[in-house]
Amino acid sequence: MSKTRRSATIDPKLLELLVCPLTKGPLELDVEKNELISRLANLAYPVRDGIPIMLPSEARATDADDKV
Repeated sequence: MSKTRRSATIDPKLLELLVCPLTKGPLELDVEKNELISRLANLAYPVRDGIPIMLPSEARATDADDKV
């Protein structure tokens, strides 16, 4: 059984208000990967069913090759 991935749809106004919980810096939406990227923390927070999971324990480390 294949698992379908839902696209990250976040209200633009909400995206303006959200910040990285560690750095309090801005986040960028990566629609293809369903993630919110914190460039300052080099972390990517997952978006599941349109809900950003803003827990550092759920984030993955990003590298220079990750582009939004």
